[in-house]
Amino acid sequence: MQRPVRAIIRAPFPNPTLNEIDFDGPSGRLEGLLEEPDGTPRAAAVVCHPHPLHGGTMRNTIVFRTARALRDNGIVTLRFNFRGVEGSAGEHHGQGGPGSEEDDLAAALDLLAARWPALPLWAAGYSFGSRTACGLAGRDARIERLILLALPVGVYDCACIERVRQPAFLLFGGGDAFGTLTELAQKHGNLPANLDVDELPGADHFFRGRTPILEEKVRTWAREALEIEA
Repeated sequence: MQRPVRAIIRAPFPNPTLNEIDFDGPSGRLEGLLEEPDGTPRAAAVVCHPHPLHGGTMRNTIVFRTARALRDNGIVTLRFNFRGVEGSAGEHHGQGGPGSEEDDLAAALDLLAARWPALPLWAAGYSFGSRTACGLAGRDARIERLILLALPVGVYDCACIERVRQPAFLLFGGGDAFGTLTELAQKHGNLPANLDVDELPGADHFFRGRTPILEEKVRTWAREALEIEA
């Protein structure tokens, strides 16, 4: 049974579709940025940020660009800070599985499901955020589509990818010291057909100089996914 969701609009922006929001998480209040697209929404997505102990927040450039690419396709987006980051309550966990930041993501999905019950739910993430989204996707069937950017297969256990059954887009940097497409294939064997994988040759973990390309790839994949579902 889905628990009741309480959310507070904390500070409306001049942009009427963007609001700072606080909502209930498993370790206390979580803060986020909730933004609606122009027109009728077609889906709702949570976008997860990179590792909080290395400066990752919901305002990360790749997180911002990913959210913008999704909104351009008519998708409601929620960026939020994991437990212990900036104004979000709690302490960093980082190990994955139940009781971790995956439960923060589940709470964010609860919020979107309560506000837009008719919309399909997506999850996206960059780096640590992609591992978090991957981990939850294997045990939360509400997530209908998944976007994983720079999944850190070279430094973390990312066996969660073997449990993903949703259509998913994975984008790697060919020069990423934290994990490449080659390392994914080496560690996890033949990739199932539901995973759409791509790699930017030479790009590092931060996609330096390539973030506009990353944004366009996310935008294109989301558009094609919505066309299939139409």
